[in-house]
Amino acid sequence: MHGRLKVKTSEEQAEAKRLEREQKLKLYQSATQTVFQKRQAGELDESVLELTSQILGANPDFATLWNCRREVLQRLEVQKSPEELAALVKAELGFLESCLRVNPKSYGTWHHRCWLLGRLPEANWARELELCARFLEVDERNFHCWDYRRFVAAQAAVPPAEELAFTDSLITRNFSNYSSWHYRSCLLPQLHPQPDSGPQGRLPEDVLLKELELVQNAFFTDPNDQSAWFYHRWLLGRADPQDALHCLHVSRDEACLTVSFSRPLLVGSRTETLLLLVDESPLAVAWRTPDGRNRPSHVWLCDLPATSLNDQLPQHTFRVIWTAGGAQKECVLLKGRQEGWCRDSATDEQLFRCELSVEKSTVLQSELESCKELQELEPENKWCLLTIILLMRALDPLQYEKETLQYFQTLKAVDPMRAAYLDDLRSKFLLENSVLKMEYAEVRVLHLGHKVLQANDNTIESLDGVTNLPRLQELFLCNNRLQQPAVLQPLASCPRLVLLNLQGNPLCQAVGISEHLAELLPSVRSSLT
Repeated sequence: MHGRLKVKTSEEQAEAKRLEREQKLKLYQSATQTVFQKRQAGELDESVLELTSQILGANPDFATLWNCRREVLQRLEVQKSPEELAALVKAELGFLESCLRVNPKSYGTWHHRCWLLGRLPEANWARELELCARFLEVDERNFHCWDYRRFVAAQAAVPPAEELAFTDSLITRNFSNYSSWHYRSCLLPQLHPQPDSGPQGRLPEDVLLKELELVQNAFFTDPNDQSAWFYHRWLLGRADPQDALHCLHVSRDEACLTVSFSRPLLVGSRTETLLLLVDESPLAVAWRTPDGRNRPSHVWLCDLPATSLNDQLPQHTFRVIWTAGGAQKECVLLKGRQEGWCRDSATDEQLFRCELSVEKSTVLQSELESCKELQELEPENKWCLLTIILLMRALDPLQYEKETLQYFQTLKAVDPMRAAYLDDLRSKFLLENSVLKMEYAEVRVLHLGHKVLQANDNTIESLDGVTNLPRLQELFLCNNRLQQPAVLQPLASCPRLVLLNLQGNPLCQAVGISEHLAELLPSVRSSLT
């Protein structure tokens, strides 16, 4: 046995590793304590850089120590000569790169590099672009590196076309690259600005078609990868509709004027407010939401003085201007009439078009056909099914209503984990379709009971669509699947609601439902049984 190396047992190896870890921990804690003591004493010198290097070299995610290094470097900036400072910066950049090799996704390291280079009068941005390229070669989905690259490209004034070509190369190599797709969504508006459309305007049609071809190649190659589907939805949903005044209603009996917006807005800030002109003369009024809470709302109201409702004149003209977007609407209250209103057609204004903007119908129709073609090849692909639903919604909610509901059933079977979300989305569409089938602004009585919907399992679970019914007085929701009292919150935006029938809904059995309704809708007569 003499002369032979003794092999350690597993117990001895485990003990040796434990002792090694304990020793490293003691050194780590000792160095950290020393750094904090020096910082508290104001001793911000190069010894602190050395100590923090030992710790950050092993654990780059110690944010406080990066702050210490910045404090030291700021002090040394005024103490060192330009030559010494240049050497210090070079050493710091080298140290940062070594930390990134330890953890390429270290928030603190990337942030410190941004800070350091942002303080240099003449940084070598070309070198930084090469650094990004190297790290993205290792992991093309490292979003920390992508964020840093955007910072570097902005500082170096890299043309957006060059950066777009860079994303091309990475997407071609691997379609599953969220960051690269996202970067394209930042670059394309810079390359193709649309002066009349604002920052969220549409892309030129030739560019849009080219991008759609690229993203179709991606999801036909790997239909289950969601990054391309998200980019596809961004392409079709870029054009945010301008804020619009859907309805203006004035009541002589209530001495009140009601404004209905296309989306929830907060009225009253310095830049976003409503101006009221009565017979072309400005009238100062106090705007409020139907429930009295100062928060974004579809509906805003104001009380009118008796002089603006004088019945001696042939008519009164009310004009409201939304200063933030320039939208305005006008209505006339005639002598002898108790109310007047001006509203848009729900269909013409495309009141409910979900997440996709109204592009040229030929583009959306083409995308729908492509997705249906893919769905035939991949019948259980949830991203494809959801996109088909949204495209049908954007094209024509009523024409595709029956087909949309069938796709919902298929999608629920394919993706049972999101069944509750899909039920909520489907019920939202059902309610909106019911409103679209009538002149929404004139609706006073709305029947949305389960029997009225006339479809198995097509019950209402969400009430978001009723926020666009400023004149609604009676609402019947019998035998649906409204579960929690919280789903009734949108009804607070119906200022003239007086009757609510909730019979046959699960929430009727909720504890305190009567008290909740009394608080939320104090002037509404509710029927629960």
